[in-house]
Amino acid sequence: MTYVRESLRGIWFRATVFTIAGIVLAMSAPLLSGLIPEGLSNAFGNDAAGTLLQILASSMLAVTTFSLTTMVSAYSTATQIGTPRSIQLLIADRTSQNALSTYVGAFAFSIVGIIALSIGVYSDSERAFLLLGTILVITMVLVTLLRWISFLTIFGRMSDIIDRVGKASSKAMQEYADQPLLGGQHWVQPASSAIPVEGTGSGFIVKVHVAELQRIAESEGCQIWVERRTGSRIFAQHPVAYLSKPVSQESHQAVQRAFTIAAHRTFEQDPRLGLTSLSEISSKALSPGINDPGTVIEVLAATHKVLDIALTAKATETPSAPLVHVRQLDPRDLLEDAFRATSRDGAANVEVMMRIQKELGALIAIADSSWDEALKALAVDSLRRAELCLEVEEDLREVRLMHRQALSSNGISKDAGQG
Repeated sequence: MTYVRESLRGIWFRATVFTIAGIVLAMSAPLLSGLIPEGLSNAFGNDAAGTLLQILASSMLAVTTFSLTTMVSAYSTATQIGTPRSIQLLIADRTSQNALSTYVGAFAFSIVGIIALSIGVYSDSERAFLLLGTILVITMVLVTLLRWISFLTIFGRMSDIIDRVGKASSKAMQEYADQPLLGGQHWVQPASSAIPVEGTGSGFIVKVHVAELQRIAESEGCQIWVERRTGSRIFAQHPVAYLSKPVSQESHQAVQRAFTIAAHRTFEQDPRLGLTSLSEISSKALSPGINDPGTVIEVLAATHKVLDIALTAKATETPSAPLVHVRQLDPRDLLEDAFRATSRDGAANVEVMMRIQKELGALIAIADSSWDEALKALAVDSLRRAELCLEVEEDLREVRLMHRQALSSNGISKDAGQG
């Protein structure tokens, strides 16, 4: 099911649908030509459709090639200035998919229309219908092209990458915050007699179907412990779950299938990937060849927005899968994914280190006991890195001031948070 859903998101599916729609429109002239009044058919003329179709076919081939080149260039740019993890978000963009699919569909429509006109299968009324269809297609192409031109001004730029990764991260974090246990029960250590269920191969877990695990547990009268969550790196024959008692071979295989394994991680159901991707963008911006602390500050703002969701959301208390036990993510792991690389690579940059303390202080101000200790520990770690790398005493004094405010009972003050 996951494979089907991912396939339907691909550009090939949308382009195929538009292509088929274009062909069907061109071939429907004999069936729908009766809707065209006879006087209108004579007024349109016999050669107008053919001329427009020739122009449409040649222009759509060029525009499609240009669009593909632009998209590939945007993917390459995103990899160089951002993170390769953002490519899957660019590929899944609906605007670019719709634009390319419209151009391909218009090209298919014009080719079929030209072939039909060349072999003389259309009557006068059918030619009139084809002309109306051609005008409709040209209108769609023009609207799509105008949107596409506007879209290209931001597609694949740094701000676009940060926004896309931030949005995907926020969505995954919201889903996690709403159901940190994926609808399952709180984790308790399984008994030593629990039966391990090995993964079907090596890779990354990209989806855990907890509802399916609950169904299996109910049918077999057992309990299931989810050993590995989404995003975990697993190896062949390593356990991904444990069973409280032996089950049928069919159910054992069904448990294995409930863990979708792929070669690459995805943002869905994996909030840690989003935080890691944001951290990768800031880390690359801090490289000597780029040296762009402004981008780092933007990324830290996006990171704060994602973590704010985790700290303020109210989780669903009643489990929908009470027979399935799931580990909750450790706040320390989430915070390390979000800040460690930036603290490491930006330790010698006073603006970056001050901003980290500001963001952590703002989070500490709203954190509960489960997050407070991890946030403060990260603030201390970031200060230590700054003390080792900052050479100017005035810079270090500023960072220490931000650190003291971050650890205060009220977190970062309102005035210190400006800028």
